[in-house]
Amino acid sequence: MGDKIVIIGNAGGGKSVLSAKLSKTFDIPVFKLDKLQWNPGWVPTPADQFNKLHDEILLKQKWIIDGFATMESIEKRCNAATTIIFIDHSVRIHLWWALKRQFLCLFRPRPDFVDGCPMLPMTGKLIKMILTIDKILKPKLQAIIDQYANCKEIYHIKSPKELNKFTKTYC
Repeated sequence: MGDKIVIIGNAGGGKSVLSAKLSKTFDIPVFKLDKLQWNPGWVPTPADQFNKLHDEILLKQKWIIDGFATMESIEKRCNAATTIIFIDHSVRIHLWWALKRQFLCLFRPRPDFVDGCPMLPMTGKLIKMILTIDKILKPKLQAIIDQYANCKEIYHIKSPKELNKFTKTYC
């Protein structure tokens, strides 16, 4: 496992849980793109500010970057990474896990998310985003990752069973 790790995939796939476990195992700091992308009240960070913050992370010695953000930022992350982990469950798993997380946020705020961004009101947008990523953006994401097949450590995790096996092996 390298020391510059990209964890990418659709919402509700287990990226945050995996990034926390890898961080603890390898003593590498985690940077969550949702925290860079959003401000309280679901106000988006201006693109130039997001890009500056994102690019500053890429210059660090070690990092785990958890999240999706923009296709442009994905290309930059994959280029800078030593390891790419693509969590790619079926769309049904992503929807189920994301909706389960949304429900749990009724009772406690998500500790790894931006304060002042309640999850429940965004459920409809989340579902639409998951479906859009699965149908439209996933092929583009796969093409970006495929560019690095011969020069980077790449893990394509396609099921919860594979995610559990990966976690047991590396964490």
